[in-house]
Amino acid sequence: MGLLFAGVGGMIGSGWLLGPLNAARDAGPLSIGSWAIAALVIMLLALVYAELAPMFPRSGGVVHISHVSHGVQLGHFWTWILFLAYVTIPPVEAMAVVNYANNYIPGLVHTSGLLTGFGFLTSVVLLAIMVGFNFLAIRLVLAINTVATWFKLLTPIGTIFIFLFLAHHSANLSATSLNVATSGVVHHVNSTGMFTAISSAGVFFALFGFRQAIDLAGETDNPGRNLPIAVLGTIIIGAAVFILLQYAFVTAIPHDILAKNGWGGLTFTGISGPFAGLAVILGASWWATILYADAIVSPGVCGFIWSTSGSRIIMAGGESETMPRAVAWVNDNGTPWMALIVVYIIGVLFFLPLPSWQKMVSYASAATVLSYGIGPIVLLKMRQALPESELRSFRLPAPYIMAPLAFIAANFVVFWAGFATDNFMFLLLLGVFIVFAIYFTVFKKGETGGINWQSLGWLFPYFGGMYLLSYLGPKSMGGIGLLGVYVDMAIIVVFSIAIMWLALKVSVSPESALAYYENEVLADQPAG
Repeated sequence: MGLLFAGVGGMIGSGWLLGPLNAARDAGPLSIGSWAIAALVIMLLALVYAELAPMFPRSGGVVHISHVSHGVQLGHFWTWILFLAYVTIPPVEAMAVVNYANNYIPGLVHTSGLLTGFGFLTSVVLLAIMVGFNFLAIRLVLAINTVATWFKLLTPIGTIFIFLFLAHHSANLSATSLNVATSGVVHHVNSTGMFTAISSAGVFFALFGFRQAIDLAGETDNPGRNLPIAVLGTIIIGAAVFILLQYAFVTAIPHDILAKNGWGGLTFTGISGPFAGLAVILGASWWATILYADAIVSPGVCGFIWSTSGSRIIMAGGESETMPRAVAWVNDNGTPWMALIVVYIIGVLFFLPLPSWQKMVSYASAATVLSYGIGPIVLLKMRQALPESELRSFRLPAPYIMAPLAFIAANFVVFWAGFATDNFMFLLLLGVFIVFAIYFTVFKKGETGGINWQSLGWLFPYFGGMYLLSYLGPKSMGGIGLLGVYVDMAIIVVFSIAIMWLALKVSVSPESALAYYENEVLADQPAG
């Protein structure tokens, strides 16, 4: 139950507070399907990491996963990808607090959803508080988290019942008007919007909290039994809650509001805090007060949790010399204080190019799933190198089917984020790689012989291919419209299988993978 509780608690953050509005704007009633599809994607990835996570029993163990399959250099570069994914999640949660606060402290968010100058400064302060909680005594933090988690869980469940009781307009489920063009042509909701909502509306982001159950797997008595139950249970419960929330939100919209501008132009008083604003419209102001409180607690706790996870990734990077050794410094309580400062500074910088919750969450979704996309590849490599490891407390069934499906699903999420997000993300990674290549070519050549193109080379067709497919995709997703959404997705299926084959082809030998695993991953672990 402990793992299940941690997993479900990790899911309840800003995603449910803002995701349903953005999903409804993208796909109308089809947004309910967005949550179901995202849950399937998450399930595939979660099962992969349910096998891998117990085999890497170290703080920031996910950093070492790519080292095992492709050597130290790819491991170093992948650590930076993980870092650039994790470090954006606390800022996302800070902006969620600001969005809801805009209803009672006007001037924090523009009507477009972008932060104002005041909103930016407020977000910076909130991020400092979320990160700063890591410096408190751990017992106090755990006590606060336990109480907050119960509040986080009960609030969305209560919202479902209250909204369904106060307003249930089933006709909204067949309302398909998305918006009306200036020419008078009515555009209707379609499956493209349902897919894009998964990445850009915060649907995938909300469900990704399953990681908390996996991160704590080493603390359960029987991980072989408890871990798959916790992972599957977390996703099933989380998906059920989110699907019902989306259903309740869609059917609670009054007819007159929906008729004005369709789903795409959906707006009402208090829109920056959609559930609270809608609760007031439905006559439940008392529940809006609870929602405003939850809009501080849920994102606040999640921001704290992910700043902790991000600092562990950075600390592991320092320990492996992927990053400066200084970021691995800890204080007397074992808190990686320098890594937390890095989390805060980089988080603040991300507010500048991504100054809205939806922009930030779209990037966070794409970057996170990209960073975890190597998992299916590593799983198959570990099956070759350690086919009978005792640490493999859970075995993924049919791995040569399930692992490719998980990799394909991860690439779908990257594609669904749209070209604007993918363009930003891949150009950012290109910049990181250029710095990385210069470092290993100029400063580390004597030690490493320069860049190991065999282990890194497959990233160019992988990232370049995903960038190109996003660019050629539908105009509604930011592409040039040369490929329709389903044609593009069909190509991604074939492309993903080819990339997975290439990645395994150029991976290190099973003997090298085993040597790194035993000497680096397990070296500092207590016997037994």
